[in-house]
Amino acid sequence: MAKPYPFSAIVGQDDMKDALLMAAVEPALGGVLVFGDRGTGKSTAVRALAELTPELVSTQGCRYNCDPASPAGPCRVCGSAPKSARIRRRAPMVDLPLGATEDRVCGALDIEKALVSGERAFEPGLLAKAHRGFLYVDEVNLLEDHLVDLLLDVAASGVNVVEREGLSVRHPARFVLVGSGNPEEGELRPQLLDRFGLSVDVTSPADIASRIEVLKRRDAYEQDPEAFHQLWEKEEQRLSRRIAAGRKGVASVELSERLMTMMAHLCMQLGVDGLRGELTLMRAARAKAALSRRKQATVEDVLAVAPMALRHRLRRDPLDEAGSKVRVDRAISELAGEPVGNA
Repeated sequence: MAKPYPFSAIVGQDDMKDALLMAAVEPALGGVLVFGDRGTGKSTAVRALAELTPELVSTQGCRYNCDPASPAGPCRVCGSAPKSARIRRRAPMVDLPLGATEDRVCGALDIEKALVSGERAFEPGLLAKAHRGFLYVDEVNLLEDHLVDLLLDVAASGVNVVEREGLSVRHPARFVLVGSGNPEEGELRPQLLDRFGLSVDVTSPADIASRIEVLKRRDAYEQDPEAFHQLWEKEEQRLSRRIAAGRKGVASVELSERLMTMMAHLCMQLGVDGLRGELTLMRAARAKAALSRRKQATVEDVLAVAPMALRHRLRRDPLDEAGSKVRVDRAISELAGEPVGNA
């Protein structure tokens, strides 16, 4: 199979690329929701991102993608495997189809073993496969309600619990949830919408030059994928090093009291429910600073991530016809002229 289209070769769509890079650096952000027109590179960007993330250490034959240092309880491979069985591989990128059954997603009884040997064994599902990687849901706004409820539970706890057919299994399922969709095809349930850390809108390029560049690059990729990858290899390696360095440094990025006060003021001014808005702002600002290899987050970092961290958390105001991004930008402009605490 040909390698995915290079992430760095995507023309424009800077907000989407920034959000995905921040989610790759800081998985605790809660993932990314990308809404927009068809054919704007949403799926392409998501699949290309997995090629940039640092390789994981796992065990040959493990179906739970365990960290060998802390294997999952039901895993029969990692607990007894020697160190020589450890391998390095890319972080998994798992697609969750809209028509998937609950058994396929969370796992179920292994029918083959049950029929052949009478053994009651667990067959892991897509959530186990996505552990320590990415779970991608295209057309996430069309996902069936029972799967939405399942994702909400796992996204909140980081653990998949299966209680059925005489099975009682718990295994870790921590992943970066990435969803994409077209808003014209339906809205996302508020409960799932709030679980996404960042939300961005993408549109088709509005200028001729950008459209032509997209055509040229895509045509070159389809004609000779290997040559196209070689052309962008240095830029891909640079991005990969940024992500690796960001992951190592994100926990040590400092936020001043002034920045935290600014975040709280902004969320209160916009009427954001709960504290998830402030937490996402904090994590996103740290991730943005870490991607630039800085040890201190700045006001500019907070202002840059605020629209994508807060726009999908706003209550609908029937008296305000402005879009959510406009409301966030307006609140930022108003706050910029007010004192928000000491530096």
